[in-house]
Amino acid sequence: MPFATARDNVRLHYEEAGSGTPLVFVHEFAGDWRAWEPQMRYFARRYRCVTFSFRGYHPSDIPPDPSSYSYEHFRDDVIAVMDHLRIDKAHICGLSQGGYATLNVGIKYPQRCLSLTMAGTGSGSERGVLDEFRTSARATAAEYDKVGSDGVAKTYGMGPSRIPFEVKDPRGYREFYDQFASHSAKGAANTLRGYQAGRPPITEFEEQIKKITIPSLIICGDEDDACIEPSVYLKKHITTSGLAIFPKSGHTVNIEEPALFNQTLGDFLAQVDAGRWGKRDPRSVRADKR
Repeated sequence: MPFATARDNVRLHYEEAGSGTPLVFVHEFAGDWRAWEPQMRYFARRYRCVTFSFRGYHPSDIPPDPSSYSYEHFRDDVIAVMDHLRIDKAHICGLSQGGYATLNVGIKYPQRCLSLTMAGTGSGSERGVLDEFRTSARATAAEYDKVGSDGVAKTYGMGPSRIPFEVKDPRGYREFYDQFASHSAKGAANTLRGYQAGRPPITEFEEQIKKITIPSLIICGDEDDACIEPSVYLKKHITTSGLAIFPKSGHTVNIEEPALFNQTLGDFLAQVDAGRWGKRDPRSVRADKR
């Protein structure tokens, strides 16, 4: 079983398939390396695809202390996997906490990025909800301590943004649910305490975000309420970004709507690879006189 080693000696499990230009997938809180299977199968026909499990997610190591789970650790775990595989630059595609990590890789390590794709990114960054978001993350961590992963899956796994998936694709949702319920309770609790409850809202990076010139794609489900406003915010401030809103879709858009996700991502990557994804033309920006 292959592992990369992070800067603090945490081992990170990864898998790769295909050859060509590297494409790295970065998973959400409720996912792991398996969450990108529909993309690994599709894009490995044209790209060198990599998926991995963050620290705290089996088969990767489970550090015992929440201090090892900061957003900087998760950001740098992406780079650790790339370094291990001797990947100088890659298209980087993340969902949710993986999208947040992808954004921060773009801010900190722009020279390592061919493009950024941020799906379902920015929960907790809506106006006026940060304290509630952090309180909820800590409460869910306490639930992991009490009832374990299987117990939390029965509540968190049935959250509002997960319902569209369960409604439209019960079989696919059950696969997601079973994988989520199999996670390390200690790793999940530490991720919630260290990463989810500790990370700044994306608005705190506004000046850095405005400086991003990497081709960027933002994807959000129209029923992923917590991420719609942050997605629009990213579109507004990244001049090289495009925004795709998926209809009747929730949070886990890559497995909820795999065909649409793959087509949208594939078209974006093709334009980037052809040098045809540039900055927004200033003439298209409305002058706000309010």
